[in-house]
Amino acid sequence: MYSAGRFDRVVRVAAERGLVGEAEPVAGFLDVDGVLDSAHDLFAAFEDVPVLHTFAVKAAALVPVLRLLADAGMGCEVASPGEFAQATAAGVPADRIVVDSPAKTRAELTHVLAHGAAVNADNFTELERMDELLAAQPSASVLGLRVNPQVGQGTIAAMSTAGESSKFGVPLREARTRLVQAFAARPALTRLHVHVGSQGCPLELMVEGVREVYELAEEINRTLRRPQVNSIDLGGGLPVDFSSDDRPAFAEYATLLRARIPGLFDGRYTIVTEFGRALLAKNGFIAAVVEYVKDAGGRRIAITHAGAQVATRTVFMPDAWPLRVGAFTADGKRKTGVLQRQDIAGPCCFAGDVVATGRNLPELAPGDLVVLPDTGAYYFSTPWSYNSLPRPAIHGFTNRDGEPRFATVRTRQSMAEVVAESGAEHRDALGALGRLEKA
Repeated sequence: MYSAGRFDRVVRVAAERGLVGEAEPVAGFLDVDGVLDSAHDLFAAFEDVPVLHTFAVKAAALVPVLRLLADAGMGCEVASPGEFAQATAAGVPADRIVVDSPAKTRAELTHVLAHGAAVNADNFTELERMDELLAAQPSASVLGLRVNPQVGQGTIAAMSTAGESSKFGVPLREARTRLVQAFAARPALTRLHVHVGSQGCPLELMVEGVREVYELAEEINRTLRRPQVNSIDLGGGLPVDFSSDDRPAFAEYATLLRARIPGLFDGRYTIVTEFGRALLAKNGFIAAVVEYVKDAGGRRIAITHAGAQVATRTVFMPDAWPLRVGAFTADGKRKTGVLQRQDIAGPCCFAGDVVATGRNLPELAPGDLVVLPDTGAYYFSTPWSYNSLPRPAIHGFTNRDGEPRFATVRTRQSMAEVVAESGAEHRDALGALGRLEKA
């Protein structure tokens, strides 16, 4: 059960103002003060070294969020043309954008290099493709290469990127000599990139991956007799504790890095970070209306408007991505009373659309609200359009002084927008094609 009262007043005022309720059955909420506090913690953890902190856009691909973090001094890590466009729309300058992706097209690379954003190549073939493009059009981009340190997986295989056969990066143990040669042949290649994974990867594993790539940087510079590698991109991936209100420990991670890899902090290397979930998860929640309550097979089931469309990972991998649940009345007050074991199901039309199973909560009734904390990253910001359910509204709030104040981050998707997205302008295209075939 979600026991902390950090957002209770926000839930109450949001319900009073109709930001969640009958007309808005599900909505996301972001704590602006909390996001800025998390960013401050990150900056403080690395304050004594040259560093570029970037936000992993995939964690919350929302232009107002990117703008808030940019104003706080952060850049953006992007992994698609869409994310690059969102970062640009937020006003993030190209020299504070880092482009990562295992499948960059020639068109994407041409665009990024023309704008001067940093690029981390994923493999040797991509390096060769960049050679061709740069020969035709020089660029101010910082060029890097992603390395898989092959230090092993965390507890969630799907989130681990440093196993023996990860799809990401150049495998270090299998290609160490070729890696050194790649840098020797390209003086403009000055950055190494590593990302061990996220969620389920302990700090020790993350640090071991960084240490392996730091040692490679030292070897390259020693072999080439010049400080060619001058920056190391540590990636992100700091795990989040979904069972408590504890915030991710940026300081603990930085302290461990300093202890295990002191040379990383002696000023020879610029550090780049790419945190996403660690910055936003604890600073957001989903609120959703309970539409129906039923008993089946000896179980109490609350049918709510928060399911796989906003909590996809939790629904399909509940053991890896468990969420706490808070129970509130329709007017936003925390429910009390005898606890009952209840399942919290969503609105999607498949049997597995269950966000939480067997949770001890005060008895839920139609019209009540459920609150899912720790969902500020990857949940409502990247919804799944199953059943053509509309993307929910998202509201930012500040709760520091007096009554909470809200600002719209994204409006709920309208039915017209849902229909348009499904190809409405081409409604007669297939019929016309059929008539042509018959003719």
